[in-house]
Amino acid sequence: MKHYVYIITNKSKGVLYIGETGGLKKRIYQHKNKVHPTTFSAIYNLDMLIYYEEYNSEVEAKLREKQMKKWNREWKLELIEKANPDWKYLYEEI
Repeated sequence: MKHYVYIITNKSKGVLYIGETGGLKKRIYQHKNKVHPTTFSAIYNLDMLIYYEEYNSEVEAKLREKQMKKWNREWKLELIEKANPDWKYLYEEI
């Protein structure tokens, strides 16, 4: 089963949230619809998928998520802008 590490935001260069999931489309749907209204992503209105990576195992994805969460903001912005320079919303592509 595929697993994903993803980054969502509320606007270009806004607040960033990094997560990991086994069902990317479902998870982004949950963010968009604020299924869990007291979470960080719901409070800051983070629902725009701007970056994701695919992994073959949950272990790999969780390790990458932990690694990325330790990065400084500049590194995260560089990663996003290399893959998605226009900060396009990627939900429709998955």
